[in-house]
Amino acid sequence: MNHYKNMKKTYWLFLAPVLITLLLVIVLPFIYGIYTSFTNSNGLTMSFIGLTNYKELFSDQRFLESINITFWFSIISVLLVNIIGLAFGLLVTSIKGKFATFLRTTFFIPNLIGGVILGFIWQFIFIQAFSAIGSATGISFFDNWLATSVSGFWALVIVFVWQMSGYVMLIYISFLTSISQSVIDSAKMDGVNAWQMFWYIKFPTVAPAFTISLFLTLTNAFRLYDLNLTLTNGGPFGSTEMLAMNIYNTAFQEYSQGYAQTKGVLFFIIVTIVTVLQLYLSRKREMDV
Repeated sequence: MNHYKNMKKTYWLFLAPVLITLLLVIVLPFIYGIYTSFTNSNGLTMSFIGLTNYKELFSDQRFLESINITFWFSIISVLLVNIIGLAFGLLVTSIKGKFATFLRTTFFIPNLIGGVILGFIWQFIFIQAFSAIGSATGISFFDNWLATSVSGFWALVIVFVWQMSGYVMLIYISFLTSISQSVIDSAKMDGVNAWQMFWYIKFPTVAPAFTISLFLTLTNAFRLYDLNLTLTNGGPFGSTEMLAMNIYNTAFQEYSQGYAQTKGVLFFIIVTIVTVLQLYLSRKREMDV
């Protein structure tokens, strides 16, 4: 009995630094942030104003537009990242030898590039390289990228998908390689075609991977800031300003940190609801499969 008590004390002794760090770094700032959302804090002074910030949110057209942009960006990006990532995984696992390793490395490399650097690289591509191609070929498609809200939005989608697809590919590969070769050989002997092989054998196996991949891509899409900053900086005229950038600009350019914190609280609620819903539907889909 004494041995058990000593073990328990040792357990909490080792766990204490982690719990204290979480309390100081996450829990207390989170609680303080909720309190700040009920104030008119500008970073130096604050006074309690109740629900005024929350009422103002629903008449803030720029904030509502940033939610709309973030929503559609997340939906489109998540679908494309997972479709392309799964396609990459199927391609790489269908090839043997060094070429498969080469493809796997090539597809994954974009994920190793930081969002800030990535944004500047693609900004050069969209503005300089695309303009040069448009001038040389006379194709108007390559002109004025990042100069309109539509091209700016799709530029963000393209770069995000290019960066994330290789990372998601690795998740799908880990599940695809777990399929026994004997199962695949047996299916081929039974005359199963490529589509039947994917739909009845490979797809049920990678179903749990959808939960992981959707969660990662969805949270990354909603939290996107660095790429938004360096690629479009929210332009033109704030038409590609996503939610994270809108909150940052409110806090550190307009110095309305109480109001920015209100946006952050709502942002937290939205991400939590979307994440829980996504996990529930994904788990339900896994059970159905």
